[in-house]
Amino acid sequence: MKFDEFNLDEKLLEALSYMGFENASPIQEQAIPQILAGRDLIACAQTGTGKTAAFILPVLNKLAQQKSKGINTLVLCPTRELAIQIEQQIQGFAYFTGASSIAIYGGDDGSSWNEQKASLSEGIDIVVATPGKLIAHINMGYVNFKDIQHLILDEADRMLDMGFINDILKIISTMPKEKQSLFFSATMQPKIREFSNKILRDPFQISISISKPAAGVIQEAYLTYDNQKTRLIDALIHGKDQFESIIVFSSTKIKVNDIVNGLKRKGYSVHGISSDLEQKERENVLAQFRAKRVRILVATDVLSRGIDIKDINLVINYDVPNEAQDYVHRVGRTARASTTGVAITLINPDDMYKFHRIEQLIESIIPKLPLPADLGEGPEWDTRPKKKEFNGGGGKKPFRRR
Repeated sequence: MKFDEFNLDEKLLEALSYMGFENASPIQEQAIPQILAGRDLIACAQTGTGKTAAFILPVLNKLAQQKSKGINTLVLCPTRELAIQIEQQIQGFAYFTGASSIAIYGGDDGSSWNEQKASLSEGIDIVVATPGKLIAHINMGYVNFKDIQHLILDEADRMLDMGFINDILKIISTMPKEKQSLFFSATMQPKIREFSNKILRDPFQISISISKPAAGVIQEAYLTYDNQKTRLIDALIHGKDQFESIIVFSSTKIKVNDIVNGLKRKGYSVHGISSDLEQKERENVLAQFRAKRVRILVATDVLSRGIDIKDINLVINYDVPNEAQDYVHRVGRTARASTTGVAITLINPDDMYKFHRIEQLIESIIPKLPLPADLGEGPEWDTRPKKKEFNGGGGKKPFRRR
């Protein structure tokens, strides 16, 4: 379905054409007509399916036809990176409509506080915010949501996992009851449905590609010991010019520096990014990566959702994520917008059972490729859960719990 079939405002269609958007994705095709019709919505869709356009285009269409009085739309999301990305996309879509927007998030140096205060108290068309930072403004008493017409929760499952439920409920309590509410979530856990039942009115329900990587992702895995991993990455990318932009995901911040240092010793252009960096530092690293001045970005899962970096050719899971959905989000950084990409996971003996569970949940067996001969032998595939060892004390030998 093409965007001009939605009967969107001409100014929006002009922006979409300018940005190269022509055909709607499945989530956009199903969501946009319902949102334009005023329905509440609960949608389950994985990363990279075009969720932002699905909820922002109908809002901008209404704003293009009738200017709002105060704050018209609030988008809540779990991380500052996602807030920045959504607001940047809004700026692109709204270029010819004149709609205004602002991103409100924590982690900055405080210099933007007055600008945020003015927008929240005087009114701006669209606010994109993380719950914690927005609550800080609400507690100051000047936030004015009396004219809100649209409430959008993006990555609702992650916000609940991060403990934002009370903040979200407090924010909603400051709004009028008569508004359109839209929930977008990567998973549809029972707690999400229970939470949505408190807020949504007879919602239209959409489910798109739950817990499965996009079709364009070529998924592969290697069974390897930890001391082989950096050398394996070198073997996989050395001389491979087709891999211009590479993300290496680590499950812990501690490993990021070790991976960066190991790859630098191999002569690669590489930077690390995690929640330990200040916001300006993170934005600078991302800007360099987007501009292809840095070939490899080593990141924690803070980047697995919500960061829109185009043309990533290769994703490497340095270690196996704890949850299947995190795996989907990591590999979803490549093969976006109907392109293709490669996702490779490095599996040590302790992670084999965890990766086996991921394969069961995504209903796909990932090929386990042989290591390069010069790396030596890797571990054997063994999906049995590892038994924990306990020290009995008093100099006794460790024993295994049966």
